[in-house]
Amino acid sequence: MSDIKIIALGGVRENGKNLYVVEVNESIFVLDAGLKYPENEQLGVDVVIPNLDYLIENKDRVQGIFLTHGHADAIGALPYIISEIKVPVFGSPLTIELAKLFVKNNTNVKKFNNFHVVDAETEIEFADAVISFFKTTHSIPESLGIVVGTDEGDIVYTGDFKFDQAARPYYKTDLARLAEIGNEGVLALLSDSANAISTTQTASESEVGSEMDDVIANAEGRVIVAAVASNLVRIQQVFDSAADHGRRVVLTGFDAENIVRTAIRMKRLRLVDEKLIIKPKDMPKFEDHELIILEAGRMGEPINSLQKMAVGRHRYVQIKEGDLVYIVTTPSISKEAVVARVENLIYKAGGSVKLITQHLRVSGHANGRDLQLMINLLRPKYLFPIQGEYRDLAAHAELAQEVGMYPENIYIMKRGDIMVLSKEGFLHEGGVPASDVMIDGNAIGDVGNIVLRDRKVLSEDGIFIVAITVNKKEKKIVSKAKIHTRGFVYVKKSRDILRESAELVNTTVENYLAQDSFDWSELKGAVRDDISKFLFEQTKRRPAILPVVMEVR
Repeated sequence: MSDIKIIALGGVRENGKNLYVVEVNESIFVLDAGLKYPENEQLGVDVVIPNLDYLIENKDRVQGIFLTHGHADAIGALPYIISEIKVPVFGSPLTIELAKLFVKNNTNVKKFNNFHVVDAETEIEFADAVISFFKTTHSIPESLGIVVGTDEGDIVYTGDFKFDQAARPYYKTDLARLAEIGNEGVLALLSDSANAISTTQTASESEVGSEMDDVIANAEGRVIVAAVASNLVRIQQVFDSAADHGRRVVLTGFDAENIVRTAIRMKRLRLVDEKLIIKPKDMPKFEDHELIILEAGRMGEPINSLQKMAVGRHRYVQIKEGDLVYIVTTPSISKEAVVARVENLIYKAGGSVKLITQHLRVSGHANGRDLQLMINLLRPKYLFPIQGEYRDLAAHAELAQEVGMYPENIYIMKRGDIMVLSKEGFLHEGGVPASDVMIDGNAIGDVGNIVLRDRKVLSEDGIFIVAITVNKKEKKIVSKAKIHTRGFVYVKKSRDILRESAELVNTTVENYLAQDSFDWSELKGAVRDDISKFLFEQTKRRPAILPVVMEVR
């Protein structure tokens, strides 16, 4: 019996950060290498990636990284992995080109070039497994599912998918291939759960295209379309409507420009007219009703950029009277409050807002009925719901039971769980490190809970700096306390508090110097404790307090 293990380093009980490990004997196969964008409380963090310690410790056993599609939740962590583990990377032509963009932008690995293009006909034989692929439907062309063929049966990873009978070429699911895989015998299915709670049929992309076309056709002024840069099916619909209604498209984001140009070069985006896309500097040459502004935002998040447009801080565009802002992405739950605030700002600036979700149920992920269809086509012995919050995974498990799967054959994993195949099924045998690794600028992993806590305090109550100079030998104060503060109180109206704080610091330091023992840390701690109590009594706030005690010899 083959030694088979399944580990989720990310992508379970969370949205994004998909990275799954399948071990067959001595070989490790990495399925996707994704990141996720920070939650609201992760202040200052750029992106979050999975903990890679386990892969780094076992890098000699890693056979390759296999990518399902070109979204950041599947390829975004790739540069950080290959900076530590130089292994081949496999994906469809477009996925590989987009992965190269991520790698190219990272100075540590920009020369890496061990990429390999695959398609649905590809089979790759390794010592312990055979890797093959199948076509799926998602919001980006050339999405693939992955099959890890073992002596015990196939382990199938769907990646992000949905079923859409009206999908265009490069987006179509190969249903015959899915049935074929099911007939071969599927040991375990790792299946997308992001939309499992919904059993409502999502709109087909042809319906979405018609809806977008109607909105753009009826707009009298500029149309500012907020979309995710890598949602190429939506961008194609924007181009089609622009061509039909005599408008030009302006790309305002660096990420959108790169992704769109790459997709056009590879003929995965179709332009009726090469002159359809114009530079932002050329907007004044056209009337408002001749323009569509496509805003994808930094790293594919357009909502923050809309806010900048509404308050006049965007590099190219300021929302004005007559503008229609058309949001064609489905914001995450954590962004709903932000979207509401941005809508308000847009209306204040003179624009109006439409959301595609007002009239259509739109998602790039399979709903409950689609998930049941996937199970019926593949007929897996074991199911691992992945890619979603716990409620999504639990809903997926219930759906599987409805179509006849036994509860004991369904496993809802936690990040880092090691699931080992035995004669009784998969057993949980310990875990590996799987905490979030936060990326802040060039810093990797040095932003932890303590740093985030300090940032939260600074953002809420500000900082309070106390500077005082002492002569340790003579045990006296040379220069009395001076107070500096930012983000705590309005200085002009709080002079009494600042004066009393300085006096308290002087008293605390004098009392400490009168003692026989002396320790710099103890002195600073005494100052911090006394000031903290005093400020809370006076203001009910707890700023970050930074005592600076200098010595004169």
